[in-house]
Amino acid sequence: MNTSYSIALEKAKTLPGLFQERVRLTPNKIAYQYFNTEKKTWEQLNWADMDTQLKRWQIALIKENLNRGDRVAIMLPNCPEWVLADQAALSLGLVIVPLYVSDRAENILYILKDSNVKLLIIKNSRQWQEVKQGASLDDLNKVVSLTQAENNESESKLYIMDQWLPLHGEEIALPPCEPNDLATIVYTSGTTGNPKGVMLSHHNILWNANSSLQRVPIYPEDSLLSFLPLSHMFERTLGYYLPMMVGASVSYARAPTKVAEDLVTLKPTAMISVPRVYERIYDKIHQTLEKKPKWVKYLFRLAIASGWQQFRAQQKQIPWHPLCLLYPLLKSKVSQPILDQFGGNIRVAVCGGAALSYDISKEFLALGVPLLQGYGLTEASPTISANAADNNDPHSIGMPLQDVEVKVENTGELLVRSPGVMLGYWNNPQATTEIIDKNHWLHTGDQVRIDQNRIYITGRIKEIIVLTNGEKIPPAEMETVIGMDPLFDQVMVVGEHKPYLAALIVLNSEGWTELSKNLDLTPHQEKSLKHPEIIKQVLGRVKLHTRSFPGYAKIRNVFLTLTPWTIENGLLTPTLKIRRNKILSQYQRQIDDLYS
Repeated sequence: MNTSYSIALEKAKTLPGLFQERVRLTPNKIAYQYFNTEKKTWEQLNWADMDTQLKRWQIALIKENLNRGDRVAIMLPNCPEWVLADQAALSLGLVIVPLYVSDRAENILYILKDSNVKLLIIKNSRQWQEVKQGASLDDLNKVVSLTQAENNESESKLYIMDQWLPLHGEEIALPPCEPNDLATIVYTSGTTGNPKGVMLSHHNILWNANSSLQRVPIYPEDSLLSFLPLSHMFERTLGYYLPMMVGASVSYARAPTKVAEDLVTLKPTAMISVPRVYERIYDKIHQTLEKKPKWVKYLFRLAIASGWQQFRAQQKQIPWHPLCLLYPLLKSKVSQPILDQFGGNIRVAVCGGAALSYDISKEFLALGVPLLQGYGLTEASPTISANAADNNDPHSIGMPLQDVEVKVENTGELLVRSPGVMLGYWNNPQATTEIIDKNHWLHTGDQVRIDQNRIYITGRIKEIIVLTNGEKIPPAEMETVIGMDPLFDQVMVVGEHKPYLAALIVLNSEGWTELSKNLDLTPHQEKSLKHPEIIKQVLGRVKLHTRSFPGYAKIRNVFLTLTPWTIENGLLTPTLKIRRNKILSQYQRQIDDLYS
């Protein structure tokens, strides 16, 4: 593998410095690949092409007369324009505020106002119509749309990108930029209240990309498929700045629904994903397997058993095992068709953003998928720990990265100190002091144990649910609004490490009696609580109460009971707070049924 074109941290110094050094080193190397929807073909841009386009963006931004430190928001799907907007703004001393394309309008509006964004870059005018409804955004000077913008008197702020960009760029003298300057404000959901803006410097992000490379090497010959939103630091650091650091190429998936096809078409050597992708493939494998004859199921189980022994032997976790003899044959017959779903060339597959089930991780490793789990927080730029290819334990989230200090509090909480820890929360010093103590330790909110420098997640300090797609939901807020319905006496939202949210609900006995009789059901029969019409009506009421929550925070299934949670049965504290762990334990079977 060629490592001569890697860019050292000291050489890059800043994120625009990284870009310029990449252009200097490998101008003719392919940088990005994207699908041209008009021509219906995949097109490529080399680093010289990107530099030529960047100069146009820089001139356009200079004409906006923005001041150093002013905020520019990007609300685009993953595409070369995301990189160009980011690099142009950063090179002029501006600060990037990334926005999720699929986020709710009220969230976007809050972020635009809180960070005092001056310029917003969007994909189409429809996004702008949704955001600006009934909103006052006086501080926002201009909105630039990639496509479909209609400029009229009522839309005086809206411009189409082709008209906004000059036909040609030119060399300009860039203002000085320091490694510790603020580069971006990334908003992340907290346990309560509005999103908080995580302030990250150029050095925060560059250090994290460089340190991640020491654990999970990526090479100039590698090609990555980018499909997680660049608005998330997981994808932005590892799927954008890190490949730029080594000169690897990045292809942008056409759409989330097209990822499976694009993997087969583009045959990437590396991918970065959240657990949900692996869960979907796992579910598809087992749904298909259910319809197969017994001998096929047996062959699959044998392939997993031999593959797992092969993996453990390669990791030097066990001595060589006789089952390993079967591995080459079973790999070609059983594993290879599954590996082909990833394109057939995957050398490394990084999974993060949320915890991946051990059973799913084990199965993919046994099938030969080179799966490495890691862990991080936006507040840490984001990676804190990761497994290595030759030291991989799917039970754990790996060892701390180079230059990362970790320790465990008496409560079991993981504390982290590293060059990647954020500058603080934007305009929120109180929240900053709550998460970063006076000795600069970042309090992660996760309970862990550390064994031989390897970190194992055991629970969460904060009452927050992390879905397998990486989205975080504070359950208490949802429980409060759902519990306002007179039909519901008690509510607990569940979904940790699951693909969606569900709820356990204690029904009000009088309300239940009335509802069941209206539907000609017998109130005291347990089967009535599981009747499809009852479930449908309850979900309808839940949906009504939670309509202000983000789209990913939807309750998709419920378990209903008439047995209240009390202090006496151990499910309430003396202050009448629900004991989450006790309820989870007592209702484990019912919760499993909700996801079966």
